[in-house]
Amino acid sequence: MRAAKPGIPLSGGPAPAGSGFSPFWIIIAACLISLLGFGVRSGFGLFLEPMTASRGWDREIFALALAVQNLVWGLALLPAGVLADRYGPAPVLAAGAVLYALGVWGMMLSGSGLALYLTGGLLTGAGIAFSSFSIALAAIARVTSPRRRSLALGLGTAAGSLGQVVFAPLGQGLIAALGWQAALLALALTVLAIIPLAFMLPAPGNMAAEDGPGTRETPPETLSLLQAVAAASRHRGFVLLAAGFFVCGFHVAFIAVHLPAYVSDLGLPDGVGSWALALIGLMNIAGSLLAGAYGQRRSRKYGLAAIYFARALAIAALLMAPKTGVVILLFAAAMGLLWLSTVPLTSGMVAGFFGTRYMATLFGMVFLSHQLGSFTGVWLGGRLYDLYGSYDAMWWAGILLGVLAALLHLPIDERPAARPAAAVPAGG
Repeated sequence: MRAAKPGIPLSGGPAPAGSGFSPFWIIIAACLISLLGFGVRSGFGLFLEPMTASRGWDREIFALALAVQNLVWGLALLPAGVLADRYGPAPVLAAGAVLYALGVWGMMLSGSGLALYLTGGLLTGAGIAFSSFSIALAAIARVTSPRRRSLALGLGTAAGSLGQVVFAPLGQGLIAALGWQAALLALALTVLAIIPLAFMLPAPGNMAAEDGPGTRETPPETLSLLQAVAAASRHRGFVLLAAGFFVCGFHVAFIAVHLPAYVSDLGLPDGVGSWALALIGLMNIAGSLLAGAYGQRRSRKYGLAAIYFARALAIAALLMAPKTGVVILLFAAAMGLLWLSTVPLTSGMVAGFFGTRYMATLFGMVFLSHQLGSFTGVWLGGRLYDLYGSYDAMWWAGILLGVLAALLHLPIDERPAARPAAAVPAGG
């Protein structure tokens, strides 16, 4: 067995069954999966203008395709999580990578709105779900102890942000050098690198040992799958957490898809939009790590409330400031710090409520709410732009929803959920 490297937030236990790799290498593989899967999809907004101009489509057609993608991602993530919890993440992630690559390749060939909805929407959305960074995060959660879990989850989330840093300028460069169709083909081939990484992750049911008495969380790991799902559905804090995550999806999906076009509408150079997306990813590396470190010692609900309120302030500042390239990049830097810093805190709270045995399934439930928000943000952005020729209404909606999400987190009780009176054998 390979020894875990010192200084890395691991459990220090043996390699999980079903994996010949130590926790250190499992975390590295999960981070690379997060980087590739999240990085490729984060640049789809760069294709809005060249594809709609080439095909003669309205923006709503492209926006609706990506809205469907986000919705299918959310809907498919729950069964993907169930399968990953039961059979292990490797076959699920490998199958997802194939679907993901086929969907992106299909986007290149799409000559009608319907074809784009089926390929860039349905097929790519399913592929993203089954190769999702949330499944990789569940693997990280299983090989880290509760005391160190938030920081490790922050590392996995930061890796997804690094993917955005890499793929936003890379995508723009590929479009400029090869055209948008060849750029999509290159991205489709890149996604397939997830397959060998997937087989480094552990089998289900293999978790790090608890830290012992005095740890912050001692969640009930003996729940069955059906018990865990039923308990989550009745848990007030879980429901409020999911409602707040809807707003996260609304914000990040709208900005990721429509910010490059918004920048272009302002008459700024196209490169400002791609560099803004890259800067969001770069700053989110710091934001995710800081959020993970914060969640180790402080109240996660207050951290989430502060993040959502700060997002509302950042959007308000953008609306009031002069629209220059510097202002756009400053806005991107601020949003980047707040971008996916919600993920280590949200996923950490899910693990804190119910343990890590069915982490992929339960986070999939929360993430469905996130993707409903993503669908709304992406589609409504395109719809309102085509109606009014402006994104202003969407920015104002983002402010109001940010304040609402901040308020929703305040009454959450962060203590572990109570065990049911009689536990059924694990496996559901």
